[in-house]
Amino acid sequence: MAHKKQNTDVDKLGFEEAIKELTNIVGKIEQGQIPLQDSLEQYEKGMGLIKQCRTILQKAEERIEKITKKEDSQDSSRDEKDPDELFK
Repeated sequence: MAHKKQNTDVDKLGFEEAIKELTNIVGKIEQGQIPLQDSLEQYEKGMGLIKQCRTILQKAEERIEKITKKEDSQDSSRDEKDPDELFK
């Protein structure tokens, strides 16, 4: 049950928040500050954070592509117009 709640919490994080939390987890694991069982749970949470970050980045990339295509189509339609029409 805690695993499901943990994933829901991760899904609500923004990119910067997820990276910060992931960095904290990595630091704790690397320094051996937590017992093995907790390390495994933190590792699992870290994998969820990585998935969340990838999802956010993928959505941002898709949005950028959409904007770029829109700008390109607007530029090409401007190029096709009669130059005199641009100044009317």
